[in-house]
Amino acid sequence: MVDDATRARAARAGDAARAGDAARAADAATRQRVAALRTAIEHHRYRYYVLDDPEVSDAEFDRLIGELRALEEAHPELDHPDSPTHKVGAPPDPAFTPVAHRERMLSLDNVFEAAELDAWFDRVERGLDGAQPTYTAELKVDGVAISLSYVDGWFARAVTRGDGRTGEDITAGARTIEAIPAVLDLRDPPALLEVRGEVYFPVAAFEEMNRAREQAGQERFANPRNAASGALRQKDPRVTATRPLSMVCHGRGVIEGVTLPDHPAFLALLADAGLPVAHETRTGLDRRAVHDFVAHWAEHRHDPDYEIDGAVVKVESFAQQRQLGATSAAPRWAIAVKYPPEERETRLRDIAVNIGRTGKANPYAVLEPVLVSGSTVSTATLHNEDQVALKDVRPGDVVIARKAGDVIPEVVGAVTSKRPPEVAEAGPWRFPTECPFCASPIERLEGEAASYCTNLDCPSRKLEALEHFASRGAMDIDGFGSETARLLLDLGMVGQFADVYHLDRDALLALEGWGEKKTDNLLAAIEASKEQPLERLLFALGIPHVGGTVAGLLARHFGDLDTLRQASEEEIGAVDGVGPVIAQAVRQFFDNPRTAEQVDRLVAAGVRTDTDLGAGTAERTLEGWTVVITGSLEGSTRDEAKQAVVDRGGKVTSSVSKSTSVVVVGDSPGSKADKARELGVPVVDEDGFAALLATGALPEGATDGPAAAPADEG
Repeated sequence: MVDDATRARAARAGDAARAGDAARAADAATRQRVAALRTAIEHHRYRYYVLDDPEVSDAEFDRLIGELRALEEAHPELDHPDSPTHKVGAPPDPAFTPVAHRERMLSLDNVFEAAELDAWFDRVERGLDGAQPTYTAELKVDGVAISLSYVDGWFARAVTRGDGRTGEDITAGARTIEAIPAVLDLRDPPALLEVRGEVYFPVAAFEEMNRAREQAGQERFANPRNAASGALRQKDPRVTATRPLSMVCHGRGVIEGVTLPDHPAFLALLADAGLPVAHETRTGLDRRAVHDFVAHWAEHRHDPDYEIDGAVVKVESFAQQRQLGATSAAPRWAIAVKYPPEERETRLRDIAVNIGRTGKANPYAVLEPVLVSGSTVSTATLHNEDQVALKDVRPGDVVIARKAGDVIPEVVGAVTSKRPPEVAEAGPWRFPTECPFCASPIERLEGEAASYCTNLDCPSRKLEALEHFASRGAMDIDGFGSETARLLLDLGMVGQFADVYHLDRDALLALEGWGEKKTDNLLAAIEASKEQPLERLLFALGIPHVGGTVAGLLARHFGDLDTLRQASEEEIGAVDGVGPVIAQAVRQFFDNPRTAEQVDRLVAAGVRTDTDLGAGTAERTLEGWTVVITGSLEGSTRDEAKQAVVDRGGKVTSSVSKSTSVVVVGDSPGSKADKARELGVPVVDEDGFAALLATGALPEGATDGPAAAPADEG
């Protein structure tokens, strides 16, 4: 018989097992959320920095970063050197010549409240062993970060931030900016002076240009920041010269030939040299004076002739800056104080619904135009049906719109005290049950906040999908914008993606306003797009949850389209950084006869189905090796390092085990290096990694544990 003590032990064991299952379930949910956040952040980072076409506001992006950082701090085992919280900017656009920064262009950490700023002050003082430094306070210009290089006083090069290590050469466009001098006004200039700053579009000039564009029947620019970025990225500097850009300088890179003690001395040098420095900047401040500066400019944020979204606070002494150091993405001696979103009242004229490329029905507000944060807002997002109901906004209401230097304004809510009687009597706005473009039913999927048009041939859906397919981050078909896509759809000349590759030259020439040059340029761009690598094609197809980052992961792992199409859901989900939700979406996309037929037609049209990232002809020196890479590498990106291993026959995994052949350790490697040493797995630095790639043998001194023979060697 079983005694009471045994029963009690069994009960306790059952309780422990159930608790363990719950903990594992929670851990799985946390891991899934972390993966989803990283995918979303990488997507939005690429949209903002590379495509100049953000999909979310700055505040929403900051919220995503904050949530991910909090999860990584609460679960250190989930932190990773490749996490977006450790990155700056985004990879440089391949359309421009890449240039490596001599010294990294870091980003800044953000705080939003006075208490958070005080906490940063406390961390600084602890890092300086109790010393109380002086601070410089500057306005945070909402522009485009660039780095200028002057050699012996002469302007030599301008480079965008890029990913912080490598940027894009925009020298030709920068030379047209009047505020950037061709030669420094110094009798004895430094041998090398790197200056970091922000290129911006003056607000007054921006509004004047938008008025002129409206009068000419052209589309308005969204905001000054995007207009400045687009102007700088023109391949023809004559176009850049037509835009009245300016610049403000605030930071330093490499300086040779002069020694400076602190940031105020650096700013004085810039002013003497004729470089533009913001006159609002204040130096020699203590804590209280910094708080006063931040509060003053929160109230006067529209006084300068450029958009600002906060203030920047810096420790002045360069020696103290060096003592404090930096994280992988941001200096510890500087902080950005972000201002809350600005709010304005206006009238809600109507609530309309747009149908996106996936069929998602997106409600948006049609507003009486109102100036918010330097740009005129006439539409604003309402997110989804639940948000409209929660905010209880109705056509005819006075509403609050906000936009803190962001691209997508939103409606905060209605001012119900100003609601007209007829609007109150009409009752809450109702989400439409039929698509406004095709009259097909709109359905809300169970468990989702979004509603969808059920018609796969909905004209709005097709238009959005075609625009995305041809967009810069996808197949990059120059000249195939919204106007062209709409025209060709309306005429029935295109319906599916593959139809783009069968356009007839004579039929195009017959269109009103289409001459030979316009037609031939479009056809040449279409032909050139066939050479886009697999990762661009996967992104262009509009597979749910597959943004540019995930498309790159799939392309690198599978190498070609046919291999991916034949992969099981489990094989797709096993790709590092993908996971089960994305895997299911990919598998369903290729299993759907309709979308599979579209892909078949694209392949038949001659689009490329392999990838640049997997094309390596290196000797297979690492056949059978299992490699873990941890920390930041100086000579290559993480993806490049992984691909170098794969090209040589090796396999890269994310976790260290006894079957790991070698662990490659860069800067800030985390716990994986410690685990490798505990297990006796060989560890090599970046130089050792280079030798390993070349020879297939570990360098002398790397074998801290058992012999590092290939794990699957017979």
